[in-house]
Amino acid sequence: MNFKEMIDNMSPEVYESLKLAVELGKWPNGVRLTDEQKELCLQAVITFDYANKDEDERVGFIDRNAHLGCSSKKETLEHETVKWVDQPIAPNESDKS
Repeated sequence: MNFKEMIDNMSPEVYESLKLAVELGKWPNGVRLTDEQKELCLQAVITFDYANKDEDERVGFIDRNAHLGCSSKKETLEHETVKWVDQPIAPNESDKS
């Protein structure tokens, strides 16, 4: 069986198992994936996604419209700015003993 036939015959359960193995870096029995196994499993997951899922459901999809509501990057950064204020720490009542 070649790679394409394997993908065409892959069940959703096998797909999920391969995807989880790549995410965790190990098989369900705890044995670590080799670099070659990671590469082949990831290739199988991506190929299965391409053949069976909508673009926005595929592994690695980035929603380019997620931040269209932001009018500018500057405004976004102003909202995310953290201001540090140095204030003396008040002594605790329990420290006065």
